[in-house]
Amino acid sequence: MKTEFFSLSGKIAVVTGAGSGIGAAIARRFALAGAHVHIWDTASDRSGAVADQIVDEGGSATASKVDVSHADSVQSAIDTIIRDDSRVDILVNNAGVSSIGDIENTPPEELERVFNVNVAGVANGMRAVLPAMTNAGGGVILNMASIVSLVGVKERFAYSASKGAVLTMTYSVAIDYVKKGIRCNCICPARIHTPFVDDYLARNYPDSTDVVFKQLSDYQPMGRMGTPDEVAALAHYLCSDEAAFVTGNAYPIDGGVCSMPGFS
Repeated sequence: MKTEFFSLSGKIAVVTGAGSGIGAAIARRFALAGAHVHIWDTASDRSGAVADQIVDEGGSATASKVDVSHADSVQSAIDTIIRDDSRVDILVNNAGVSSIGDIENTPPEELERVFNVNVAGVANGMRAVLPAMTNAGGGVILNMASIVSLVGVKERFAYSASKGAVLTMTYSVAIDYVKKGIRCNCICPARIHTPFVDDYLARNYPDSTDVVFKQLSDYQPMGRMGTPDEVAALAHYLCSDEAAFVTGNAYPIDGGVCSMPGFS
């Protein structure tokens, strides 16, 4: 008897910030597993390119321009999906922005910018989708936190605060909705090699890109950064039926950072 493990066949999934990097990898992985994936990004050209790639690979995807920091934009997009697809089975809150600085050089407007996306954006997605999931008898929410929600990292004040909020929002939703058939977990990556990393290095360290890249890689005890596909594989498991007994948990994917704090 042939059994297909980790199938998402027939599932309707939403992945925010899926125009590149980790979000794009998750969207492609979900589509490969049989889900119809709604790809959200603030840039329609990025989301459209990922959707086109998924379709070219034989998957099913829809691209939408959505700004998760605006509750009305999120609610309108969810309402459209419910109208067209009747439900949302999976929500992956991946959209986020970064910030560098300690508390003294993080002005209030920078803190607000980060919180608008990383905290309000996650809350907006969950608030919009939970009634539909409740009415359908269940669903899965996966939030993208970070190792900075678990350990201290230098000069990441605003980012750490925002991802700490993602972690505790995950716990809160998990316990509030566990009896309604809704699972809520979060992933806590260390440094992942995405186009953002390359752009950051080229912009800030044009004369020492290789040196700084090695420093960033060596921060992980494994001596390298993770890949978007590795994060997507974990997301796939957590959103599949094989993880039906998993909720209210945070999963580091960090090359050993959290378990080996004295390594560096």
